[in-house]
Amino acid sequence: MTEPVAPVASSRIRVLIADDHALVREGLRYVLDADPLIEVVAEASNGRLAVELALEHTPDVVVLDITMPEETGLKAAARLRELLPATRVLLLSMHDQSEYVREGMRIGTHGYLLKDSAGEELRAAIRAVHAGGTFFSPAVVRRLSTADAVAERSPAAQLEQLTPRERDVLAGVARGLTNKAIAAELGISRRTVEAHRESLMRKLEIHSVAGLTRFALEAGMVAPA
Repeated sequence: MTEPVAPVASSRIRVLIADDHALVREGLRYVLDADPLIEVVAEASNGRLAVELALEHTPDVVVLDITMPEETGLKAAARLRELLPATRVLLLSMHDQSEYVREGMRIGTHGYLLKDSAGEELRAAIRAVHAGGTFFSPAVVRRLSTADAVAERSPAAQLEQLTPRERDVLAGVARGLTNKAIAAELGISRRTVEAHRESLMRKLEIHSVAGLTRFALEAGMVAPA
């Protein structure tokens, strides 16, 4: 006599999708249904409903559009991270602005995917975040890298590279003072001023008085004449 085989627990990734456009939701479901390891358990048309359905179905992964009525994807994501910390949250958007991505990261979401991504990329993203990792569209990663590079070269960020004394010398140069006048004002030798001036020029990669003055104005160190 053959013994009955105990049912095997489902290992499918249970997913909730939220987007305010029915056609988009239909497309997402079609893409996800192509993966036998993914099961769409619920659909929501706004952020508020997404949270309600997530509490009801406790999905493994929630795919949230950022721009939705009643409650945005970012607000819904923040609530989900608080109410269902075990559920992974993947943001979906048409926008690759770094501020949206950074806000999602601050909230604690696990990925950011653009809507023009290929179906396999969405499936890969869901598998990745479900496995405990993160997933960001390549275009999003490039935008973040560019934003970081710009931030690193901003006047405020560059000022952080300077010592307090180098900033004092820079302010003096921007005000049109000579090395001798700066030395007298700061109570240091002229040679020391020259050393600080050479150091800050090297750090800022600026090698003219006009360039230093323009930089100081952009950094808000001196008021425009």
